[in-house]
Amino acid sequence: MSAPERIPPRSVTPPVNAAELLARGELTVRGRIREASNAALYCTVSYDGQDAACIYKPIAGERPLWDFPDGTLAQREVAAYEVSEATGWGLVPPTVLRDGPYGEGMCQLWVEVTPEAELLALVDGEEPGPGWKAVGFAEVGEGRTALLVHADDERLRRLAVLDAVINNADRKGGHLLPTGEGRLYGIDHGVTFNAENKLRTLLWGWAGEPLTQEAADVLEGLRKGLDEGGPLTARLEPLITGAEIDATRARVGALLASGTHPEPSGEWPAIPWPPV
Repeated sequence: MSAPERIPPRSVTPPVNAAELLARGELTVRGRIREASNAALYCTVSYDGQDAACIYKPIAGERPLWDFPDGTLAQREVAAYEVSEATGWGLVPPTVLRDGPYGEGMCQLWVEVTPEAELLALVDGEEPGPGWKAVGFAEVGEGRTALLVHADDERLRRLAVLDAVINNADRKGGHLLPTGEGRLYGIDHGVTFNAENKLRTLLWGWAGEPLTQEAADVLEGLRKGLDEGGPLTARLEPLITGAEIDATRARVGALLASGTHPEPSGEWPAIPWPPV
């Protein structure tokens, strides 16, 4: 998430209860993030003596997509946050669905990134170096190719599992937000939870490898939460369809049954474009 244009720097107080602040606070629009494909507004939110920066994406500003029902992207962003919270990994910034200056939309806590954190790279050669996982070859101009790699990082590996669960169709490099405190967040989850397999990601480095025991334990917890009447099912029901919840339940079951990270299906482009 790059900084919006012509927005003055502003010191904000870290929120004690970010979800409550986002849901109940007064939104003030400060600018627009022009690189976003859908309307994304940089805002401040204030409530009960707390304030923070956030992103507000009104449903009215969503572009229609042929493979996702109109007006559902904001709900999918919130659903991704709910699943992230259920894992205990905290990989998605606090996100709520609320009314705002331009109608109902998604509101998400702004995350300050550490630009020098290196998670992706293009390298010469056919094998990644130590500490890196290969994604595939990419054209870099003048008929030359380079190997696209990502860091062999447990935070990225957790995010790869989350993406497999929520069926993320657009995990680009620009959607990875490392922070100065060592946290890693993923953002832009509007095209998730489709009932059909649409997983597109840059995090294929563990494809076919065994899941960690931690991931297996987390998936088992998700399976229980996704039972009929389960707590996660209850949180997802207002946000996505019953068929999409069933498909999420099936993906969790398939991951546990295989015990491995998913591999590209060959039925859908495996890497989003542009990748960054």
